[in-house]
Amino acid sequence: MAKKHTQYVCHSCGRTTPTYMGRCPKCGEFGTMVEQVIEAETAASTLKSRSTSPHTSRPLRLAEITPDGFDRLRLPLSEFSRVLGGGIVPGSLVLVGGDPGIGKSTLLLDVAAMIANQYGPTLYISGEESTQQIKMRADRMDVTAANLFLVTETNLTGMFAHISEVQPALVIIDSIQTTYTEDLNSSAGSVSQVRECASRFQDLAKSSGVAIFLVGHVTKEGAIAGPRVLEHIVDTVLYLGGDPFHRYRLLRSVKNRFGATSEVGVFEMAEKGMMEVPNPSEAFLAERQVNAPGSAIAVTVEGTRPLLVEIQALASSTTFPNPRRTANGIDYNRLLLITAVLTKRVGLTLHDKDIFVNVIGGLQIDEPAADLAVAVAIASSVKDRPVYADMAFVGEVGLSGELRAVSQLDVRLKEAAKLGFKRCIIPRPTRSRGGEYPDNLEVIGCRTLQEAIQAGLLPK
Repeated sequence: MAKKHTQYVCHSCGRTTPTYMGRCPKCGEFGTMVEQVIEAETAASTLKSRSTSPHTSRPLRLAEITPDGFDRLRLPLSEFSRVLGGGIVPGSLVLVGGDPGIGKSTLLLDVAAMIANQYGPTLYISGEESTQQIKMRADRMDVTAANLFLVTETNLTGMFAHISEVQPALVIIDSIQTTYTEDLNSSAGSVSQVRECASRFQDLAKSSGVAIFLVGHVTKEGAIAGPRVLEHIVDTVLYLGGDPFHRYRLLRSVKNRFGATSEVGVFEMAEKGMMEVPNPSEAFLAERQVNAPGSAIAVTVEGTRPLLVEIQALASSTTFPNPRRTANGIDYNRLLLITAVLTKRVGLTLHDKDIFVNVIGGLQIDEPAADLAVAVAIASSVKDRPVYADMAFVGEVGLSGELRAVSQLDVRLKEAAKLGFKRCIIPRPTRSRGGEYPDNLEVIGCRTLQEAIQAGLLPK
């Protein structure tokens, strides 16, 4: 007979322990260990099942394998297709996460309608909303699709029956935390249920060639709720984020087995749903106020896409002994590093000033190529001297005050020239480069941060 035993699983990282622990020994989170009952088979039955299991796979030579079946489903929503690597791959399992109310269901409903109109039946399975609620959202978005099927279901067996009946090209599960299987005694949303249901959806996607999208809840830290093994099971992990007080939403790919990671798609939350932004750089700079002190343009790259964003800085005097450092859109520790370099290497007096840095548009910049723009914006605010209106900045700042080269410089400069910028300050190259810069863009190479600040700020 099967034996039962109890173990405890961490909701955050999936670590298992035989006894309860208040703090997970792997990820260090408190209160994330939950009880799980395991029915273990005896050694004899396990050995018998393994020995009698049929082998359906067969090794093939590399030359014998053809890429058939990986023709992507192209969408008119080019921003969504870009993040996926060019379109939806049949048989792929995609996990979409994001904060509540950020627009996950709205975006996926629009995608489901597009697939239904172009490639055939599409099934939208919701465990959180009724079909009437989804219909109301579709009417608000003016979504019409004759082959789009809606159903409210949380039982995994019932979902598989609906999929077998409809034979769709795309299935959307909203959400994986509300799905459960009767084979397990735990409740929906538990670690065992999420892991088991995701594994069965993976088997279904690979065996039938149906693309499946799973909507996942996120924790207060912004990570996908449930065990980390859920992100390892799926082929692609997408995060839909953005400031809820801004109209822009960013769809970011953090894992993609069929394309490049770190790709970003920009959408605008409108009355008719999620509208794609074909030129994000122009949208981010639309409300820019030229000749304003404390503003600089950074040329960043998200995946393969160059983006020009405005970075604003404000330095205000304070009477408190410990001045504040506030970063919105950039890493806080990176801001401390830049302010220390400005104080030590450039000679700016910042010990009596509060420093506030903000990236316009709700964009989160993680790469160090924006260091130069952040430093110039802070210096512009401190000196009360604006930056040249037609100048952009690219470069990483070192601890010695030097400027270091960044990757994909040609792509960045072409994007800056396309948007009408006439000058761009970059780290001075160590070797000559001929004919690689745009003709209508003056490229200024600087060796140190102090040189860049002198060349970038208007004279008094």
